[in-house]
Amino acid sequence: MPRGDDEYSSALSAAAGHAAAWLRSLPDRHVGPLLPAHDLTGAFGGPLPASGMPAADVVDLLARTAEPGLMAMPSGRFFGWVIGGTLPSALAADWLVSAWDQNAGLRYATPAMAAIEESAGAWLLELLGLPAGSDVGFVTGATMANFTGMAAGRWRLLADAGWDLDRDGLSGAPRIRCFVGRERHDTVDLGLRYLGLGRPVVVDADSQGRLIPAALEAALSEGTGPALVCLQAGNLHSGAFDPFPEAIRIARQHGAWVHVDGAFGLWAAAAPELRHLTRGYEDADSWGTDAHKTLNVPYDCGIAVVRDASALRSAMGLHTSYLIHDAEGPGDPFEKVPELSRRARGVPVWAALKSLGRDGVAAQVQGLAAAASEIAAGLGALDGVEVLNDVEYTQVSVAFGDDATTRAVTARIIEDGKVWMSGSRWRDRDILRVSVSNWQTAEEEVATAVAAVGSALEAVRGG
Repeated sequence: MPRGDDEYSSALSAAAGHAAAWLRSLPDRHVGPLLPAHDLTGAFGGPLPASGMPAADVVDLLARTAEPGLMAMPSGRFFGWVIGGTLPSALAADWLVSAWDQNAGLRYATPAMAAIEESAGAWLLELLGLPAGSDVGFVTGATMANFTGMAAGRWRLLADAGWDLDRDGLSGAPRIRCFVGRERHDTVDLGLRYLGLGRPVVVDADSQGRLIPAALEAALSEGTGPALVCLQAGNLHSGAFDPFPEAIRIARQHGAWVHVDGAFGLWAAAAPELRHLTRGYEDADSWGTDAHKTLNVPYDCGIAVVRDASALRSAMGLHTSYLIHDAEGPGDPFEKVPELSRRARGVPVWAALKSLGRDGVAAQVQGLAAAASEIAAGLGALDGVEVLNDVEYTQVSVAFGDDATTRAVTARIIEDGKVWMSGSRWRDRDILRVSVSNWQTAEEEVATAVAAVGSALEAVRGG
């Protein structure tokens, strides 16, 4: 197998060229993929070759073959699901992370990675107004961020109830009652299932998806024992935020652990104009978010924040004879996440925060919300378009009369390819959902989005 500087240089040079060509194509390319997976598997598959090829040739083949199956998710014209782009500093830092090839689990073994991630974590606490001294762990995404926060909550609640979870497991343990809003994201339920906590009690929500405090009070009052309450910062369809002060006060009266799912909404706290949406959320016990969705770093970067560091490290940590623990400092990174070996996910976060600064993050988050408001205003001015949510953050949900028309317009938008917007179903209606999550979405992309929806609606009506 070829080795040495030349092999690395040629492969990296080839990758850089293809990456640059891909990024240059984003402003104008068809947003959706041009070929489905089943048309591409033959090109990538077949029998395993008996002999290999030079690394640079592998990169060239990979890039050329994959190109028609790529979706322009990093484009400012991509509004599907809740998927952000990638800032230049974060992208470059992520390449360095791969080149450095550090296992970021131990402070002793990879001190530079630990120092960078600890700095990024401290900046995040300051930026988001979360309690100083909280533990920050870098996980794969929002699902595992929520899992991690709720795992710490499970450990603390059972310990306070006199149950040794590490020794005795869950069998025979006091049942933890879990409470979620009717419009929570399904991955919260998934995290509870991973934790063996079962199906949660569903608390009613208002027309925008905000949990109703009185309904939470009634639900908590129906029983006793350990309780875990999951609140939401940023509803998937409306962008709405739960009423944190009231809900957390009620949860505290019942001794509950409070976790906040802020996959994309936690970042509202970084923008002065939007901070009121998160008012009171700092009184919770744990928080989960995804740095890809709003901060715009590469994928594989969720963030779990837990106020009770001992609960988090007890839930996630381990001690063995072959691991060399750092005698000083804020704990090893692996004690704060559900993994022992992992890449240094926090490095691109540090790079993004360093390149933007406090004011830059605020401007980026506010810009996403402003673009969503402009899109909502433009769509609302079109005949036959109904904006269904109060657009306070980055999400816009619209319908075009009956469900069949809405589905047809959505399909036409995707086929046209000028923008990408995903369909969904909300409050018993099919909808078109617009999620503004990319730092490159500006006035031109907003105008393109409104025009693309208008053209699709006109085509459906005429066709």
